[in-house]
Amino acid sequence: MHPIRFSDVSDSCTLLKPDLENAFAQVLTEGNFIKGTPVRDFAQELSKYLQGSEVIPCGNGTDALQIALMALDIPPGSEVIVPVFNYVSAAEAVALLGLVPVFADVLPDTFTLDPASVAAKISYKTRAIIVVHLFGQCADLKTLTLLAQKHDLFIVEDNAQSLGAEYIAADSTRYFAGTVAHIGTTSFFPTKMLGALGDGGALFTREEELATAIRQIASHGQSRKYTYERVGINSRLDTIQAAFLLVKLKYLDTYIEQRQLLAQEYDQHFQDSRLIQVPGRAAYSTHVFNHYVVQVPAEQRDNLRTYLLQKQIPTAVYYATPLHLQPAYYYLGNFYGDFPVAESLCQKVMALPLHPALTLEQVDYIISCIKEYEHK
Repeated sequence: MHPIRFSDVSDSCTLLKPDLENAFAQVLTEGNFIKGTPVRDFAQELSKYLQGSEVIPCGNGTDALQIALMALDIPPGSEVIVPVFNYVSAAEAVALLGLVPVFADVLPDTFTLDPASVAAKISYKTRAIIVVHLFGQCADLKTLTLLAQKHDLFIVEDNAQSLGAEYIAADSTRYFAGTVAHIGTTSFFPTKMLGALGDGGALFTREEELATAIRQIASHGQSRKYTYERVGINSRLDTIQAAFLLVKLKYLDTYIEQRQLLAQEYDQHFQDSRLIQVPGRAAYSTHVFNHYVVQVPAEQRDNLRTYLLQKQIPTAVYYATPLHLQPAYYYLGNFYGDFPVAESLCQKVMALPLHPALTLEQVDYIISCIKEYEHK
């Protein structure tokens, strides 16, 4: 059995090496390394995949969040609600623009924003909610959208970890994650669902006015060369990364199916476990499993991780500390105990290896080692 990797970046590149090398050669031949043809082609192909949502590439997923907030023209000092159990990028983008991040707690089974906590945090200063589709499935967009409509708020969907997941509306209509609200964002960091061989990101919207603003902001605020309609930034997807992403986009659905198959194997073996709580499934979303995140009793998690590492099985913790307890955000005045679900999850969550290059044999070995630990 081959060594078990936590992620499959090198393995997937090896499998696609001929196609990736051909894409690289074409970029070298064209010689246009900034805003080359593959950038346009990739945006068009991803737009088709997303059923027509406009796609505007940018430098990375964090830039995408900042550009989204700039395009919404939110006044400085306004509040933006973000999940407290999350990577820092959403809160960071809010703070860097002179806005105020307001944390909300998450649901204990799906790890996504708790609408009740969001409702409790809305004030007269609130202008937007950043809804993060975490680990591979959508947040409760129906309830959160109703809240936003009631209070006249914008919604930005952070879809960095869930590209390809589908939100299922009340009438059973399906929408791709990131295409439901005013603006969606994503990341093409190498370990994401659609990963580049470097950095990259994009924004999605169906509103032409917002699409125009986003394009301008991502290019120094230009409406045309040397004409600046608004204050912008410099954030673009490299031609070479767009060429690689064009290759990998063809395999996205296949990779999602492989991830779902492996997740099902984990689920079946852990459904009656006293040690492992499998990730919750929302009825309103499919799950693409960017990460397979389980919960383990806090007193057992670190011991289990050490045991698995001794068996050559890598694991990860997403996330070890909730954002309100990070030093950079002490100024917001939150304390331990303010977000009990997130604080509890940070002590319990553990991500197991799950990626398209992982084999059923490897997954079964991981399962057997966990069961061995459980019955010691």
